[in-house]
Amino acid sequence: MAAKTTKAKTAKTTKAKTTKAKTAKTTKAKTAKTTKAKTAKKTTKSKTQRTKVICISHKEDADGISSAALIRQAFGGDAILVDYPGQMDALRQVVEDEKLKSLYICDLGLSKKTQDEFVELIASLRKKRVSVTYIDHHDIDPEIVKQLVKLKVKMIHDINECTAVLVYSAFKSKLTDHASFIATCAAITDYMEDRPIGSKLLQIYDRQFALISATVLTYNIVGHQKDPDYLLYLVEELADSKFPHEIPNTFEFAQIQVEKLSQMIAKVKEGLKTMKNLGYMEILDSGASGAVNFVLGLSGKNVGVAYKERVDHGIYAVSIRGSKSLDTHLGKIVNVLATDLGGSGGGHDKACGAVIPKPKIMTFIKALNKKLN
Repeated sequence: MAAKTTKAKTAKTTKAKTTKAKTAKTTKAKTAKTTKAKTAKKTTKSKTQRTKVICISHKEDADGISSAALIRQAFGGDAILVDYPGQMDALRQVVEDEKLKSLYICDLGLSKKTQDEFVELIASLRKKRVSVTYIDHHDIDPEIVKQLVKLKVKMIHDINECTAVLVYSAFKSKLTDHASFIATCAAITDYMEDRPIGSKLLQIYDRQFALISATVLTYNIVGHQKDPDYLLYLVEELADSKFPHEIPNTFEFAQIQVEKLSQMIAKVKEGLKTMKNLGYMEILDSGASGAVNFVLGLSGKNVGVAYKERVDHGIYAVSIRGSKSLDTHLGKIVNVLATDLGGSGGGHDKACGAVIPKPKIMTFIKALNKKLN
């Protein structure tokens, strides 16, 4: 009888242990499954973390290209190079990027036509906790500056220095010594090498070496406006601390551009027209920015205007330059006139640009001539 009871107890104990083991196994399996699910969720979350750095910069001159190169050297990331009409499209594109962490906008002035939407898009980015740094030297509406500062956008703005010099000054600790040369080239090509910081940078280098380097860089940029891959290549090479002469074929290509420009002189003499206060000309087979200084000089006027049709957009891209003796701020005037005509524009006191609807180009030129009285 005792043996039978002992056997029953043993069986009961064994059964209990087996049940306990099964329960423990089940619990362990559930825990493992939960842990695995959490890990998977964490992994999925990490895939959508914001890690991307993007710089939107001006593609048409050495200041914009150099600014993008210095941002790349300091912070890494990718560059999006645009002209003024393409600025807003690029911004709309990056607003939708779920991986964007930091955005730098360089050398892209705002016009009255675009500034309100610009603020709205920046506000959208700030709501997503994307850091935004705006670096520029064009004239900006003070009210727009206040709105951007309120959004906690880092504003680096000074009309007395070119954008690349501002980038260099702000992030010098993150840049190589060579970065000062890139900023110097930008200052030269933007006619701002006589400004407080720009002049000090130029003193570091042999003047003629800096001048020829800046010129070669500019001619390669202007001559490759229809080759975005090459412009991005220039950004990468400059970010890697290359001198313009160290980049393959830059001097050869600059020579081609020089030959084209020398032929432009005769074309400007033949096609140039004048009004009381300005000279103007439509450019057919080169960029307006490359011809506008010839228009200014050969017209004998205080202002030169060169414009070229962009058939795909139904507009004219306009470049305007003023003489040293001009005491009117062209950028401010052009901003208002262009906006009133359904276009956009703006820039510096003696160098600016505009986008004007094709049917209204002569209206714009006549209005500008009148404003210069």
